[in-house]
Amino acid sequence: MLSILGFAMVFTFLFLIMTKRISPFIGLTIVPIVYGLIGGFGPELGELMMEGILGVAPTAVLLLFAIMYFGIMLDTGLFDPLTSKIIQLAKGDPLKIIVGTAVLAGLIGFDGDGSTTMMIVVTAFLPLYKKLGISPIILASITIMQIGITTLVPWGGPAGRVASVLKLDPTQLYLQMLPGMLISLLYVIGVAYFIGLKERARCKKENIDFIPMQTAKIKDAAIESATIENIPSADSNLKRPKLIWVNFLLSTVIMVAIVLEWLPAAVLFIIGTALGLLINYPVLNDQRERLAAHAPNALAVVCMVLAAGIFSGIFKGTPISESMAQSLVAIIPTDLGAFMGLITAVVSAPALFLIGPDGFYFGILPVLAETAAAYGIDTLSLGTASLYGTSFGIMGPLVASVYLLTHITGISLSDLHKHAAKWSVGILLIYTIVGIFQGTIAL
Repeated sequence: MLSILGFAMVFTFLFLIMTKRISPFIGLTIVPIVYGLIGGFGPELGELMMEGILGVAPTAVLLLFAIMYFGIMLDTGLFDPLTSKIIQLAKGDPLKIIVGTAVLAGLIGFDGDGSTTMMIVVTAFLPLYKKLGISPIILASITIMQIGITTLVPWGGPAGRVASVLKLDPTQLYLQMLPGMLISLLYVIGVAYFIGLKERARCKKENIDFIPMQTAKIKDAAIESATIENIPSADSNLKRPKLIWVNFLLSTVIMVAIVLEWLPAAVLFIIGTALGLLINYPVLNDQRERLAAHAPNALAVVCMVLAAGIFSGIFKGTPISESMAQSLVAIIPTDLGAFMGLITAVVSAPALFLIGPDGFYFGILPVLAETAAAYGIDTLSLGTASLYGTSFGIMGPLVASVYLLTHITGISLSDLHKHAAKWSVGILLIYTIVGIFQGTIAL
């Protein structure tokens, strides 16, 4: 009964937000409370919700100050030269712009922090998409697919979760995944090229001129005429062109520090926000204005993250998630045990999407690993297979950072799923085929 209750809770939430009947914030908060009461866990809900909120608090703090920091850097004009260079190289060609999105997201994504990649890539490219009338769904889809690949670095979340559950070295998992990751990165660039060809044809059909853009004056005009609606645009009075290298150095140090784990990412962005304000806006009133300008965007995302904490707190704190895990394992016929690697790879995609990384890795994976061990399948192979569905998990409704992407691009979560999921199937197939050749997947 608990398993049925759990699946009903997840599907109710997905149905309500995908049909746009309620906002994700309301769904993440109200739906689990209702099902928690139905399941008879009323007296425990308060404590469970607080545990869930405390669990996502570091992510909430990270997103809060990451939004603040990159908002301030946007105000200073830090990304204007990058945007100008992209326009210069692409010459306004939709094909080159969309492929450039894939390349930049793939490179930046190796810092392991999806939210940082989203902020940088969207900030750089959204004005170009708006200028040429390219749907932001393409930008969001290409970005989230690349993040789903690059997040598998040893310092990323998925590898860390699997390593902790199965007592493995994250570097081992990374080395097993690396060949598939490299091929998948090229695959996404190929997808971007295919979509770019269609957008180029559309621009020609609509007589959108994307070739000239030769002078700096025209390039600057292109930047100024295409604003990002959901991230406050910097006006000329806020820009700090003389401090661009100082801001670039500060941003570079933060990115390096995140990769090398000098300090927690949330702490680095708190320090970065403070230094960014002090360096660029030393006047107290200017500092207050910058914080107030970016507070609405930060608050919207943080509220979503904390609501996700309530959902996960109830989901993981009650026996619901464990019961769901047992039910999923029970449907696997015993004579298919030798194919547990392939089964885990296939199951990982919908499970990570519906249940979320924590529910799958901490709830289902241990049971799958125990079952696989009985058939002589080693934990490294099974752990690697469990990562194959990450491209679906990263866009799931239980992953907090996906709401940052939908917020700053101005698209709905359901539209993102509809567009990105069909291409992500290719990534899952690439991992599986590579796994077969590596011997990770037994046939």
